[in-house]
Amino acid sequence: MRVSRRSLTATALVAALVVVGLPAADAAPAPYLIGRGISDVTGPAAENGMMGYSAFDQKTTGIHQRQRSRAYVVVDQATGKRVAYVNADLAMIFRAVQEGVLAKLQARYGSLYTRENVLLSATHTHAGPGGYSHNLAYNLSILGLQPQTLAAITDGITESIVRAHEDLAPGELSLGRGELTDASVNRSRVAFERNPDKGHFPLAIDPAMTVLKFRRGGTDVGAISWFATHNTSMTNKNTLISPDNKGYASYQWEHDDRGVRYLEDRPGFVAAFPNTNAGDMSPNLNLRPGSGPTEDEVENTRVIGERQNRKAQQVFAGPQTPVTGAVDYRMRFVDMAAVTVDGRHTTDGRPGTTCPGVVGASTMAGSVEDGPAIPGFSEGMTSPLKALFEPLDLEVPQWLRDCQYPKASLVPTGLVQATPNVLPLQIVRIGPLHLVAVPGEVTIVAGLRIRRAVAAEAGVPLEHVLVQGYANDYSQYITTPEEYDLQQYEGGSTLFGRNTLPAYQQEFGKLAASLRAGTPLAPGPTPTKPPFTDINLQTGVVFDDKAPWHTFGQVLTQPATGYARGQTATAVFVTGHPKNNLRRNGTFLEVQRLVDGAWTRHADDGDWSTRYRWQREGVANSNATITWTIPADTPAGEYRIVHHGDWKSGWTGAITPFTGATRTFTVG
Repeated sequence: MRVSRRSLTATALVAALVVVGLPAADAAPAPYLIGRGISDVTGPAAENGMMGYSAFDQKTTGIHQRQRSRAYVVVDQATGKRVAYVNADLAMIFRAVQEGVLAKLQARYGSLYTRENVLLSATHTHAGPGGYSHNLAYNLSILGLQPQTLAAITDGITESIVRAHEDLAPGELSLGRGELTDASVNRSRVAFERNPDKGHFPLAIDPAMTVLKFRRGGTDVGAISWFATHNTSMTNKNTLISPDNKGYASYQWEHDDRGVRYLEDRPGFVAAFPNTNAGDMSPNLNLRPGSGPTEDEVENTRVIGERQNRKAQQVFAGPQTPVTGAVDYRMRFVDMAAVTVDGRHTTDGRPGTTCPGVVGASTMAGSVEDGPAIPGFSEGMTSPLKALFEPLDLEVPQWLRDCQYPKASLVPTGLVQATPNVLPLQIVRIGPLHLVAVPGEVTIVAGLRIRRAVAAEAGVPLEHVLVQGYANDYSQYITTPEEYDLQQYEGGSTLFGRNTLPAYQQEFGKLAASLRAGTPLAPGPTPTKPPFTDINLQTGVVFDDKAPWHTFGQVLTQPATGYARGQTATAVFVTGHPKNNLRRNGTFLEVQRLVDGAWTRHADDGDWSTRYRWQREGVANSNATITWTIPADTPAGEYRIVHHGDWKSGWTGAITPFTGATRTFTVG
């Protein structure tokens, strides 16, 4: 790596020497180098199936807020070891994403960042574009792999890590802890009650909020706030891209409280709100989709997000414990379809095994508290979707049914790699904090048992071990054997059988023991690329058209001449398809304010107050409806709404940008 020629302060020189691997003559007092970065991972804003609810009719029609990737790099100045931690506004991380990001990092940094020291995690929003897995089961409702979505995600995550890397400077870390009891509810209480160790959670929720503070030169620069709740305040009826409640928590802390403006290319406070063991934790407090604390899904998103943000900031400002100690990591692949589990981890004390992945019948019902899942497979066998469903139309062999008992085994996805069997297991250590990167959704008691197994092997207190869910790949749920026996939605979605959790306890325990002893681990089996990877039945943009008397960007509906705060300004434009240009790290809209005779950007499509909706009109015509609900603190003055878009020629295929603007209106 090349060091800039510009003059460096002594502290910056030390940082630069460590980054390139050179010894520093005078070590900085700060034990770590820390950096933070953020970038845009928003995929196609129209006609792309959404990931999470497996609803075929849930396709994107616009943007409420953009999805972002937040990255942090921590370097141990004593050893030079580093980790890159990412939390992205996505439903899941798939191996296709991990491999894509690592390939881009390798091209830029060589062996500095690898699958061992890069932890990729998702918030688990169900309101974003899907089709970015190489496993067929996770692309079904999206109609196959969507290369544009996969590229947006891998590019955005990589950019966030690059920005964090380039932001490295000496700093300090500290940990704080608190409890939040009004942002989650147990959606599988009947299964939870089967656990003999349920007493650890007297409210049947995991209320723990753990906040890692990043500070440099006396200035707070970032925070990671772990809390367990599903990121499903938005229902499967929503079709606007949204980072959901955890994304709103990040936005409120960064944008509203810290003044971050995402389209300005300068560092700012970065606040991530990752999930932990949220498998049975719902934000829908009334145990109905979109219900609780109100009956409005958008308001619920805001309230549940705000509750996480306010608690995180309370912990952030409260008593903190300085983080000291080594940065280290262990990672290996494990074939979860064929783990022999020692009797120390099974419920009956006898050795057990796992099985190739099987989806249970209860999976198809979905979680009624958050949203239904895939309709019956048989409907698709003679439809245009046959190419998607045919590989899954397999009988479950008797030996596999026996191994999965008491599951009503429906689809043997593991036999055809429609879901992955070989999975990455990773532990990242930052001082005393051990992050257990689980490639799936872990219920709170299952998470407790994994944490206890890791804490025992690592020789650290339980509070120093966190489950980082939705990390590095995805293999659905991890329930306790007792929960599995009841075959609720979460149990039916536990792919590898009754001993799935005991296998994870055992295998993560091996990683923890290796970390503690400082010994290496074999990398495990190399995962292969699954079949049916490139199936895609979703049509792309053929061309854009308009009425002969219209121009692209023309305003069809003007806003009123004036508004009071709290009212909504609306404008409709002639537009092209959003897939022509995703405008990552940009915007499809601006609310502009007239300041000293010049138009300046006041809001964009990443803001809570705006909505960008796309609608097809006929065959190739389309309109964009832009709304701005005027916040209470909006300055009085003159405003206008601007739309940025792109249209595709049916003759040449060329894509041409355009901009349209409304008339001026007043706010006051």
